[in-house]
Amino acid sequence: MRLSGRGEVDPFMVMDVMEAARRAEEAGRRIIHMEVGQPGTPAPEGARLAVAHALEAGPLGYTVALGLPALRTRIARLYHDWYGVDLDPARVVVTSGSSAGFILAFTALFDADDRVALGAPGYPSYRQILRALSLRPVDLQTEAADRYQPVAEMLPPDIAGLIVASPANPTGTMLDRDALTRLIEAAAARNAAFVSDEIYHGIDYDRPAVSALQVTDDAYVINSFSKYFSMTGWRIGWMVVPEEHLRTIERLAQNLFICPPHASQVAALAAMECQDELRANLAVYGRNRQLMLDGLPRAGFGRIAPPDGAFYVYADVSDLTDDSPAFARRILDEAGVAVTPGVDFDPVRGHRTLRFSYARSEADIAEGLSRLAEFMRRL
Repeated sequence: MRLSGRGEVDPFMVMDVMEAARRAEEAGRRIIHMEVGQPGTPAPEGARLAVAHALEAGPLGYTVALGLPALRTRIARLYHDWYGVDLDPARVVVTSGSSAGFILAFTALFDADDRVALGAPGYPSYRQILRALSLRPVDLQTEAADRYQPVAEMLPPDIAGLIVASPANPTGTMLDRDALTRLIEAAAARNAAFVSDEIYHGIDYDRPAVSALQVTDDAYVINSFSKYFSMTGWRIGWMVVPEEHLRTIERLAQNLFICPPHASQVAALAAMECQDELRANLAVYGRNRQLMLDGLPRAGFGRIAPPDGAFYVYADVSDLTDDSPAFARRILDEAGVAVTPGVDFDPVRGHRTLRFSYARSEADIAEGLSRLAEFMRRL
């Protein structure tokens, strides 16, 4: 049977690393996971209890396509609490994780063969989702001097859209309000849609992240319960869209997804009230971040972009290798530490970079750094 050309996307390499790590664990080895951006903590206790009660109360059937009204209202309140933005809950769309948000956004905003710009290094699935929708990703080769974030001057004139992430994956770097505003204005000058990936908001250290909604209403903002709320496997997220786009998104959501998972929506609503637990998780990330900033250079990984948020460190390892997939495999095999090769994030320069995640427990991060130091001494 024939296959479409749209299915010819690259693998999500971090998932391949996870599988290799799983096989090693199945063989009896203890692996330290620095490859995946997955919190080591479970969903907040209040979220788990809420789902248990809901399961006892009756069947959890379909919800409306845009999500439970109570959850949309609570998400809107978050924008007031975090950013001082008064947001109409009608503009909030609950999604099956941020991935569904990207599918909805790209389908609503772009036509086949449109060119959509994104920073490199950047989250690899942007590129692959665009390709699967017959769109053309345009990589913007960002620079360390700009903290691996795109700048307005590098935007091509013929793009239909721009995707920006702050804090970013894989670097953890953030855009301040002025830089974000310049990018939004540059996109508008090209009549290009602006998509802001804000799934790591809440995980910041020295200064809060800026939402695109603090600058403009003419943007798509995508967020998730996976990271700050520690709910990766629940596959629940949200997006905020301009009011005039809402019916288009609703029709797409009805047909593509019917609705987000009901149980996950119940959990998400409860999770938003578990601030003490969430702040405790953030404190762990803060300590892990300092361990990484101290320990990676001591181990021999000194060319790093210090992260403002999220839970990643992106390292230039060009002094060690020009084949990051092979080097990552060697680190897994010899040190028992799973890390992600940079080719996932930057097809051009990623053969000389690695991403380290510090989302797991403090003890795991400390042991991982010790193993990396020993590996580098042997190397």
